[in-house]
Amino acid sequence: MIGFTAVTLLGRPGEIVRPYLISVKEKVPLSSQLAMWVLERIFDLLFALLIFGFGLNRVLSSQVHVGPALQWTFRIGGGAVWVMSGICLVLLVLLRQYPSVFRERLMDSLAFLPDHRRVRLEKTIVSFLEGVESLRGIRSLLLAIGYSGLNWILIAACYFCVIRSFHGFFEFGLIDVFIYMGFVSFGAVVQLPGIGGGMQVVSVLVLHEIFSVPVEIASSVALITWATTFVTILPIGILLAFHEGLNWRSLKAIKEESAL
Repeated sequence: MIGFTAVTLLGRPGEIVRPYLISVKEKVPLSSQLAMWVLERIFDLLFALLIFGFGLNRVLSSQVHVGPALQWTFRIGGGAVWVMSGICLVLLVLLRQYPSVFRERLMDSLAFLPDHRRVRLEKTIVSFLEGVESLRGIRSLLLAIGYSGLNWILIAACYFCVIRSFHGFFEFGLIDVFIYMGFVSFGAVVQLPGIGGGMQVVSVLVLHEIFSVPVEIASSVALITWATTFVTILPIGILLAFHEGLNWRSLKAIKEESAL
């Protein structure tokens, strides 16, 4: 909750807060928690791509109002997303099974770099592989996939309920929600401190340009979606942050430590 609150208030630089707090409370290296954060983002990307690809591949059976050329682009794009998801998943499994081989091959390919740069990159690669090795067991891997899937089911349910609350202004099916979620998920990568930004802009554009929703209604949907999925955590997250002794001075220290 504190980590998500930090992302909402500080933008994407706030991502460092949660790994830092876990490393302090559990007395483990910060680099190991950063590696776990990378793994988490890989699983999130995989599920976002899968949802996006599923929606785009079924664009013809949805309420999307686009011409034949754009429909063809969506279908091809959906297929490409599925292929990319499969490649990412295969790479993740290979990394889990053969981390040392991957490290050796990657370092050999970076032999042209100066020694000091290679040393820094090697530390980053080793930290990442340590995180990947945490999923060496089949049970751990299945749990990670299961929790990620449950997380995205909850997100989809949230989007679906927000869209359903506008029943009467426009009609959205489940596939439309997947398409909408896919675009907004990638738009959320641009997270401006305190105000969001990327997801609201993408949400309005997608609803208006693709689904022909009036700008006023599209703006309302975007704001309510942002408030529901981001802002609602702030009261609890801020109280918990104060309870943990987290303040602006400690946030500055987190930034300095993560840069080392």
